[in-house]
Amino acid sequence: MSQQKSDYADDADIDESLDELASEETIEETVENLEANGFDVIVADSADEALAELQSLIPAAASVMNGHSTTLEEIGFVEYLSEGDHEWESLPDEIWSIDDDAKRQAARRESQTADYFLGGINGISQTGELVAADRSGSRIGAYPFAASNVVIVSGVNKIVPTLEDALDRLETVAYPLENERAKEAYGVDSAIAKQLILRQELEEDRTTVVLVREHLGY
Repeated sequence: MSQQKSDYADDADIDESLDELASEETIEETVENLEANGFDVIVADSADEALAELQSLIPAAASVMNGHSTTLEEIGFVEYLSEGDHEWESLPDEIWSIDDDAKRQAARRESQTADYFLGGINGISQTGELVAADRSGSRIGAYPFAASNVVIVSGVNKIVPTLEDALDRLETVAYPLENERAKEAYGVDSAIAKQLILRQELEEDRTTVVLVREHLGY
């Protein structure tokens, strides 16, 4: 089922003060602190530029998986992975071609160890921490360890001053929007069932954060 954020965003009551475009000074400080915490950072001026950065970042023949991410949809990556001119192994296409439910679920678990796992995030603190949550864990499960390389793409609207603000943003911005999306797509409520805080990346060059100077995702 194809969805646009406009299909459900108007039904969500969010804290708009935690969903504003960050200033250039804030972006610079956030990049500095993310890098100090071991994350590689790329700053892109637009969604198109972010997609181009991903295209150049992922090598040919790599296995590629993504968790659900409105941001990845908005920059065109999800469509490109499925239909684009690349030499990657698209694990989502393989997974969703499996008819057997048990085998498909097993393949989803195996995909957590992809060469490159891409997804979004729900909050980024200026102090250099990342916050995300899932109902099932199928997106954030790869982030801490399983995938060989992780690429997190985010609009700068997700940057907030502190880790506490990032956790508040998860509750008051990301969850209300994801809940409306889930009800629209699946007919069920979402839940902050599994929550992740990334304070540091200790493996050099493993996790890349792509910050886009646009209002993207939630």
